[in-house]
Amino acid sequence: MDIVLASRNKKKIGELKHIIESSGIAGDESINILTPDDFPACGEVEEDGITFEANAAKKARYIAECSGLISIADDSGIEVDALDGAPGVYSARYAGEDADDRANLEKMLHEMKDVPEENRQGRFVCCIALVSGGEVKTFMGYVEGVIGTEKRGENGFGYDPVFYPEGHSRTFAEMSNEEKHSMSHRGRALGELQKHLSSNPLKPL
Repeated sequence: MDIVLASRNKKKIGELKHIIESSGIAGDESINILTPDDFPACGEVEEDGITFEANAAKKARYIAECSGLISIADDSGIEVDALDGAPGVYSARYAGEDADDRANLEKMLHEMKDVPEENRQGRFVCCIALVSGGEVKTFMGYVEGVIGTEKRGENGFGYDPVFYPEGHSRTFAEMSNEEKHSMSHRGRALGELQKHLSSNPLKPL
């Protein structure tokens, strides 16, 4: 079964592939995971939605139409209570359209420099959108935690080096891939997708 992941972010693709391949979402069928790079005619999608659901659904619809295959898209980010929910849907471009992970993270930490430890709560949010059989379904995942004051750990990407999931003394970036995926927002969203597919099998477009 061919599935297209609507992302060009290599680290995100790697994480999604790992979770999908270990989740059994296609039942007994083997999965061949493709990306937009396998379809040169597919362009970029402007993420102009004001919610994670809107952006994920838009990306999934576009890549399904462009490729003619079942598609899965992810839109995710971090919400910080002390920043009134920012960066939110702008997490990947918080420091500007061409900003990288380091610039985005440093901007967030700078804006939180005077926020005391007891007020540094936040959460990672993920919406997974699936286009199967011509329908769009979305699935949400959340993980609550605390934002640290400095980067720790070498794994993961994005805001992982400063995010301590609730009940843990290590950041996502200090955890193994397996440990992070077992509790991550993306893993939980894909878990909701898996529940849906237990009674609603994947269907070609």
